[in-house]
Parts: sequence; C-alpha cells; structure tokens
Amino acid sequence: MKNIKLILLTITFALFTNCKIQYSFTPPTSIIAETYQVNKFENTSLLFEPGLDRDFKLALEDLIQNQTNYRLEPSGADLIYEGEITDYRIAPTTATAENTAAQNRLTITVKVRFYNTNNEEDDLEQSFSFFYDFPGSAQLVGAQKETAHEEILDRLTQDIFNATLARW
Repeated sequence: MKNIKLILLTITFALFTNCKIQYSFTPPTSIIAETYQVNKFENTSLLFEPGLDRDFKLALEDLIQNQTNYRLEPSGADLIYEGEITDYRIAPTTATAENTAAQNRLTITVKVRFYNTNNEEDDLEQSFSFFYDFPGSAQLVGAQKETAHEEILDRLTQDIFNATLARW
C-alpha cells in the first residue's frame, strides 16, 4: 500500500512539473525576416478624417512590435506595409417608423500592400474593412469617436497581421 501511494505521488509530481505552458514572442516560422516598416497610409477617402492615417500607422506598428520580435525600421526593412485608407463612411443601418436613423455605422476600409523582400510568394494586396455601430440619435464626436476609431483600428490591424504574418 505504501508503494502504491509513493508511485501515485511520483506520477502526480512528474505530471505537474513537466506540463508547462510556455509563451514567447517569436515570428511565424514561415516568414523569414528580422525587420519591418510601415509606410504612411494616405487617407484617400471622400470623407477625410484628420489624423486617421497617423493613428492607423501607429496602431499597425505597435501590434507587430507587441506580437513579434521583428525590429521596426524606417526604410529598407525585410517586411514592408503600405497602402491607403480608401473609405471612411457613416451610414444608417436601421430606420425608425419616422424614417430617421435608429442606428448608424462608421465603416473604415484600408487597402494594404504587403511585401516580404525575402520571399515574394508572401506578398499580398488586399482590402480590409471593419465597422462600429452607434445610436442614430448620437453624434460621432469626442470620446465616442475615439472609441469607434480604436475599436475599428484594433480589428483592422489584427486582421492585417493575421493575413500577412500569422502563418504558423
């Protein structure tokens, strides 16, 4: 009986000490690179939003910096992101009985060109779009506008990251 307890205790100890979850920030295995750059994304949408191009660029740089060990370079990098903000639109999504907007939607679309100078097969040109819904009676200003931009940019940059780098 004593031997069985000792064996069970040994097995339990071995299981708990050998089952470790390790997290690390490493680049995807199929992308061979050390550096990245994010060029300015011109805002070519009909409805111009000042500062959106800068905010998008910084959000994309920060996401890549936080989720990989690539180094940010101003030029001559292995991975290059560039493109345009092609659409910034507010449109009603639902109407009330009085034919007024019950809910509005802000949609931002970004066209991205991604180049891997080490492997042209990884190159990508694609548009990404995401939206934020808000009440039709509200104006998209101040803190609500900042929240909308933050949520949309978080989703856009994550989608871009997944399409270009998440190839494990």
